[in-house]
Amino acid sequence: MNNPVSVPAISVTYAQDGQSTQANELGMRPMQERAYNKRGEQYLLIKSPPASGKSRALMFIALDKLENQGLKQAIVVVPEKSIGSSFHNEPLSNFGFFADWIVAPQWNLCDAPGTDGGKVNAMQTFLNSDDQILICTHATFRFAVERFGIEGFDDRLIAIDEFHHVSANPDNKLGEQVRQVMTRNRAHIVAMTGSYFRGDAEAVLHPEDEKCFETVTYTYYEQLNGYQYLKQLDIGYYFYAGNYTSEIMRVLNPKEKTIVHIPNVNSRESTKDKIREVEHILDTLGEWQGTDPETGFQRIRTPDGTVLKVADLVDDDPTKRDRVVTALKDPTQKENRDHVDIIIALGMAKEGFDWIWCEHALTVGYRSSLTEIVQIIGRATRDAPGKTRARFSNLIAEPDATSEVVTEAVNDMLKAIAASLLMEQVLATRFEFRPKRPDNQPTAGYDYGPEGYDPTGCNVGINRQTGQVQLEIKGLAMPKSPEAQRICTEDLLELTTALVQDKPSIERGLFDSELVPEEITTVRMGKIIQEKYPTIEPEDQEAVRQHAIAAFNLVQQGKKYILNETGGTYNLFPSPLEESGVREDPEPTKNTALIDGVKQFALSVTDLDMDLIDRINPFGEAYAILAKAMNEERLQQIAAVITAKRLSLSVDEARDLAHRAVRFKQERGRLPALTAADPWERRMAEGVTFLQRKVKEDRDG
Repeated sequence: MNNPVSVPAISVTYAQDGQSTQANELGMRPMQERAYNKRGEQYLLIKSPPASGKSRALMFIALDKLENQGLKQAIVVVPEKSIGSSFHNEPLSNFGFFADWIVAPQWNLCDAPGTDGGKVNAMQTFLNSDDQILICTHATFRFAVERFGIEGFDDRLIAIDEFHHVSANPDNKLGEQVRQVMTRNRAHIVAMTGSYFRGDAEAVLHPEDEKCFETVTYTYYEQLNGYQYLKQLDIGYYFYAGNYTSEIMRVLNPKEKTIVHIPNVNSRESTKDKIREVEHILDTLGEWQGTDPETGFQRIRTPDGTVLKVADLVDDDPTKRDRVVTALKDPTQKENRDHVDIIIALGMAKEGFDWIWCEHALTVGYRSSLTEIVQIIGRATRDAPGKTRARFSNLIAEPDATSEVVTEAVNDMLKAIAASLLMEQVLATRFEFRPKRPDNQPTAGYDYGPEGYDPTGCNVGINRQTGQVQLEIKGLAMPKSPEAQRICTEDLLELTTALVQDKPSIERGLFDSELVPEEITTVRMGKIIQEKYPTIEPEDQEAVRQHAIAAFNLVQQGKKYILNETGGTYNLFPSPLEESGVREDPEPTKNTALIDGVKQFALSVTDLDMDLIDRINPFGEAYAILAKAMNEERLQQIAAVITAKRLSLSVDEARDLAHRAVRFKQERGRLPALTAADPWERRMAEGVTFLQRKVKEDRDG
């Protein structure tokens, strides 16, 4: 066997202070209280990680809208039936709230048998009744709107769970219906998601609709930092050669509670026989001892004598799978750590699947959506007694430049790296940027180091309670309009997502030795912001761009300092398992390495200014890690594949460069020169020259 090769990985350790799981006098955890304080808003968007309590937050808000805000009914809309169980009855009054969440059995349409057509009829009955709460799927809601019209939902709350399923694309029916609801302006909306971005790079909402929502943001950092038990999260990506079923035990530890997602049958990693793949995994785990007649779980005796209980959700036989699903959803077993040990799934056990004991989410094959990856990771980030560490690992077929499918393989590798970069931003603390000015004063609650705040320098302050980092940056543009200020506060992660999903940017950032970083940080990111927020003023677009690039590049530079401190390893995910499958992990300790790395970088430069930040290749550190994980020959082969399809300068790129050249002239009093020593100045000059030549060619015919 060949050892799977580790590629960009994250290991984040949190304070474990218990705050995010502590309830107030109304029974609300911090995220829920934050959302409840905005309960009077007509349109509310809750961005909060898996396991942070969004379902219960919605219950509190919905009950207040029904009791105190004059709404007739609340309709909770979830993407699939299994998630409907998150909205079963809850005795909220036992914990101090004024009412209980009670859903009559006939109105939880996720539990009801039958087709969407029959459930639409049931919804019509509900809308004409005096009952107040109904649970249904996205599909049922879409069909109901098509039949009854938007006006049928006037004066009601529509709560949409997993809101990232909505898209601004007009072909997305649910997205169009949300727009219709907002245009009519007679209903309330609560939108909830743990990942406010889509894997297809489409916007979730149109900008003009998005600004109508009041946003409640609760970060991964706040969530995990405030857990009582879980304090370390590892995320790793592995390449392997050959058949994944022969390599999976290198990363699957039978001693960990694990969800294994096997590859889609149409993917490169699949053997095209999903049943045989499951059988092979079971066989490698140990000796089959039979099927539990009550739960349907497979019983496997491992070499050390332990009997594992394995839930197979891949087998399509409805009799078998329904029994397994029912056993997994059994509420009496929710607190039983020993109920099941390993779950093997293909299309199930993703978003909304609640198994608090899961320690390892192991996914084989690249998932086409970054959203799906974030949701899968969320399966392992529940807090549970005795669970101090959780991990996600993605096993991906290694790119082989001699293969006919090399382009597809390279694309998968780039997507894995993009997901790693995105998760670094998701898991990192939030930044507060402000321009360096002589009259700046220290902010209460921030620690500026042993020397305190320095009025003459660019300061870095850390709020140890919230984990927020404040940085002063020379030349930083600040947003002026309320919308631009909101974007800089709420949407930087979405902009990072757009950048790492921009295939030409990540290809060039990783493998183009002639890249001028400003082509990505200034031109490409500027273009992304222009397309995403076309209505804000150019000055505000530039301010947003600077904040987004600063947040992205500072995390990368913080990572670089960790690499240097650890002798070339970035808290890399532990080495693949030995043949025995046994690994002793050190007890995690409180660690602020990434925050400290950002601070070290900021204080190591003479002046932390935007020009410096713009001159950093956002993907440079990802390449540095990749170079340590893959041999030079393979890297050169991959680079050759990408270089072979590199395109020359396009008219749009040249136009963007020319716009930057105009700004350059305003600042310097001259146009950029083709002979300049600075590569970015030369690149702007090339853009101007390209456009001049293009205009002449068009004029001359």
